[in-house]
Amino acid sequence: MADFDLAIIGGGINGAGIARDAAGRGLKVLLVEQNDLASATSSASTKLIHGGLRYLEHYAFRLVREALMEREVLLRMAPHLIRPMRFVLPHHKGIRPAWLLRLGLFIYDHLGGRKLLPPTATIDLTASPLGKPLKPEYVKAFEYSDGWVDDARLVVLNALDASERGASIRTRTACTHAERHSDHWRLTLVAGARSEEATARILINAAGPWVANVVQHVIRANETAPIRLVKGSHIVVPRLYDHDRAYFFQNADGRLVFTIPYEHAFTMIGTTDIDYQGDPGGPQASDDEVKYLCALASDYFRKPVSPSDVVWRFSGVRPLYDDGASKAKDATRDYVLALDDKGGAPMLSIYGGKITTYRRLAEEALEKLEDHTKATKAWTAASHLPGGDFAWDGVPQIVAQLRQRFPFLGEQHALRLARAYGTRAEKVLDGATEDRAFGGLITEAEVRYLMRTEWASEPEDILWRRTKLGLHQTQEQKSALADFMLAEAGRRAAS
Repeated sequence: MADFDLAIIGGGINGAGIARDAAGRGLKVLLVEQNDLASATSSASTKLIHGGLRYLEHYAFRLVREALMEREVLLRMAPHLIRPMRFVLPHHKGIRPAWLLRLGLFIYDHLGGRKLLPPTATIDLTASPLGKPLKPEYVKAFEYSDGWVDDARLVVLNALDASERGASIRTRTACTHAERHSDHWRLTLVAGARSEEATARILINAAGPWVANVVQHVIRANETAPIRLVKGSHIVVPRLYDHDRAYFFQNADGRLVFTIPYEHAFTMIGTTDIDYQGDPGGPQASDDEVKYLCALASDYFRKPVSPSDVVWRFSGVRPLYDDGASKAKDATRDYVLALDDKGGAPMLSIYGGKITTYRRLAEEALEKLEDHTKATKAWTAASHLPGGDFAWDGVPQIVAQLRQRFPFLGEQHALRLARAYGTRAEKVLDGATEDRAFGGLITEAEVRYLMRTEWASEPEDILWRRTKLGLHQTQEQKSALADFMLAEAGRRAAS
């Protein structure tokens, strides 16, 4: 008898989402991730929960409809991590006509059964504060709704919920070999200097950009994975405007780029679409990409954006299904689930996908495997992620409760905690004091919680994935955090 019903390789959004869904159906689940959760593509997204307005030009109506429907589901499932955001799309006379933009937005408003979010509006930029940051030639815009998400925390909370439902989550553990038998897989797992074996009836390859590597070097199959790696890069600059809207800019090359309010003091600009051939774990935003994003933003904003303004750049590799599209920006964003159950124990490989549709992808993955499992029915559509059991617009109430319970919390600190942990924020702060040696928005109590509960073991796990406080901290504060985590790990090992 196998140790697990399901073994999942990959701790990104798809792997974590499948682990949660499967564990909630009563399956015994193992998830292994060679690094930290969300350490690659799933923390390098544009951080949107959206239908994908530009996909309408490619007639991808099914994908857009599914994503728009999921937008509503996820807003209710994780109201702490996901919040509504309004997007301003200026009309550029030299690119797409205004009637085409309005038609696309009309379809976007009605295709997915929008209920929670306000509809599209037409904006006179000459009279609106939304036009002040823009050059005077932009006189008309359309404003529409989508959502923003803390992408890495979405992954972590899916893994946390899976763990609380019985799944085994193993970070910094590589699956180096998977041997197929008639009714099970035998896996070799390596964590540091320790090696062990585990067995599972079903194997899911959710390794993202490494999906082909798993096929060729872990499973050692004589086949080529139909994957196209596409790099997307972003830059972060000091805040470009004071309001809370995002802008959605068109470019003459057909690309569409967002500028999004980020971490209170910054603006994020992205993304690019470039075919990628290198190490999936080491993509870097090139100087040319930085110049491209700066130039595009400068075409719209009154104040030019320069590469010297960039305070952070990051890049991720999208593991898209190779549909033969000639340009990276035109490659399908739809997901493909490839089931191989003819030569022994089943294997399911995941290609493509979007953060917005991860929950539905997980459902479809379990549906594909229903002949091989005794899983119960789908359940996640009406569920809440940990800390998300409150109204979709209830964050202000949680902030007020936190500040009443912990008077030392400032408004911004309480808001960050509410958006990260929701109704579990008080548990995170249990025993917290005003001692904040790592900067004004984090306490020792929170660091201990992240290490104990959310698999954080390195400073980068906390500074760039569990939070984005790395943007705000000095080098001295980062060093203090590293020293504290090292000492805390030693205390835990000794106890």
